[in-house]
Amino acid sequence: MMAKKTKEYLAKVCKKTGLSYYKISQKYKINQSNLSKYKSGKSALSETHAWLFADILGINPAEVVASTKLEQAKISGNQSKAKFWQEQLEKLTSQPTPLKITIAQINPIVGDLNNNAQKIIDLSLDAIKNGSHLLVFPELSLVGYPPEDLLLREGFIDQIEDKINWLRTQLPENISVLFGTPTRSEGYLHNSACLIQQGQIRTYHKQCLPNYSVFDEKRYFKPGNNAFVFECQQVKIGVLICEDAWEMAPVKTTLNHGAQMLISLNASPFQVGKHQQRIETIRHRVLENNCDFIYVNAVGGQDELVFDGGSFMMDATGKITHQMPFFEISLHDLSNPIAQDSKQPIEKTIYDALVLSTKDYIRKNGVFKGCVIGLSGGIDSALTLAIAVDALGSKNVQAIMMPYEYTSNTSIEGAKTQANNMNVDYHEVNIHAMVDSFNTQLSALFTNTKIDTTEENLQARIRGTLLMAIANKTNKIVLTTSNKSEMAVGYTTLYGDMSGGFAPLKDITKTWVYRLANYRNSLTNVIPRRVIEREPSAELTLNQTDLDSLPPYTELDAILELFIEQKQSTQHIIRQGFDPQTVKHITTLVLNNEYKRRQSAPGPKISQNAFGKERRYPMTSKFKP
Repeated sequence: MMAKKTKEYLAKVCKKTGLSYYKISQKYKINQSNLSKYKSGKSALSETHAWLFADILGINPAEVVASTKLEQAKISGNQSKAKFWQEQLEKLTSQPTPLKITIAQINPIVGDLNNNAQKIIDLSLDAIKNGSHLLVFPELSLVGYPPEDLLLREGFIDQIEDKINWLRTQLPENISVLFGTPTRSEGYLHNSACLIQQGQIRTYHKQCLPNYSVFDEKRYFKPGNNAFVFECQQVKIGVLICEDAWEMAPVKTTLNHGAQMLISLNASPFQVGKHQQRIETIRHRVLENNCDFIYVNAVGGQDELVFDGGSFMMDATGKITHQMPFFEISLHDLSNPIAQDSKQPIEKTIYDALVLSTKDYIRKNGVFKGCVIGLSGGIDSALTLAIAVDALGSKNVQAIMMPYEYTSNTSIEGAKTQANNMNVDYHEVNIHAMVDSFNTQLSALFTNTKIDTTEENLQARIRGTLLMAIANKTNKIVLTTSNKSEMAVGYTTLYGDMSGGFAPLKDITKTWVYRLANYRNSLTNVIPRRVIEREPSAELTLNQTDLDSLPPYTELDAILELFIEQKQSTQHIIRQGFDPQTVKHITTLVLNNEYKRRQSAPGPKISQNAFGKERRYPMTSKFKP
């Protein structure tokens, strides 16, 4: 260890505190004459001041005491003491404590720089108490992911730079902290990893920028082209960011620069099967290069995306030695193995994703006191109610049943029973008079026309208006209950049952609605069996069922899987054994209802092709699949 001099420690204290020499003298009651000697190098720190400076800088007091004792011995020309204290310094580093790394799997809020930064500081202090040397946060953890066009606002970047510098002054020097943040260099923005170590800042710029699916990083960032390796407790650590690890070149280059282990900062959104893809990809990199690998992922909901966490460490043999939990905030030091079954039931994984996404959308916006749901007695609203209660708690959820003449007693009783099971505020608002009033006012305009879906949609739109009014009055958000199958073919009413601010089931097909309802009931039996087992119906006309307009949902969803998720042609789908007329009818409905989906509420992405920001189909098109 190179001995530092008193004036170096003093300069670091000035930089850390932002105080002048005079202010330091006043605040810490250091005699001005002594401070002047410290500044000029004529005197070494007293032992009292050595301990004080070590506390301010957050470093090992033994290091400061030994360095300044060595300095004093040299000033006085005492060779024997100088030799003694030099030996003490060397002992401090000859057998370093084994590297202890802590993973901070956190849930940042986009744009909330103050709280995100404070979280970095608070967790760093916790990690120090636990004896950690290095604390690692996910990709863009300072600003949240994805910040999207906030990055195009110069004022936002200015605030980020101020916050990074503030973190440098606040973080103790006896821990290294690695976190993700945008940085600006020579007029360009980078998606970067920022290392604050002993009061110094170093940065790594992400080299591989994803520009597919929900990602459009090339819109904002310039790729880096240099490897990044730093040392902590005499271990050389290479840094990557998310997509970098999916390519061979950045990994190989980093190891060629001397890295003994790799750490990847990630904000990898959830979709079905994604975690297994991560494991397989990282295992390839590990086995190709014979190195340990730490994968740190974000957790939490952000608009249409939900991050599942699941951070892990893999050793050089490809074995996962640490598996952190999914859909939970977690702080864990890697000196203690942690195991969690990453092959948990898919129903649990998806359900947890929907709950977290719903919770965070409402919580992070901070303007809603809870939610309102139109509880119809059908399976979709039943599952939505269960998700809402699990996300927000029963006291923050209100259920409204709005019967009309086509609403069955089975629906009313089913809705009432579930509301009671889940202990939510439940009300019935009869819409007979409102529907009759609308029909009366429109009768002159509708002369010589037949009753059709117009009258059906009126019922849905009246219900939507009532829900929005209740939400408006009580500062709540309406949760839309439509599922992906309905959204795909337009079997949902614009400004009616599509009304609302968030759609938990937007990427959940009807067949999956049933699977998730049964899964939720396996935990506690809250959804009545009659709701799950009854024939699905919109109940907008007499004896109506979904089969009047659509094929069975098992068939419909299979066609939609091929057409939407796999992007197959109608001819390919027909060759799989489906009825040609049914296929052409369904695929035409999908394309013709793009305008509805463009106006729909956001909802969590679960599949590889959700109806959200990654879907960029024209609303006006003559394309025939």
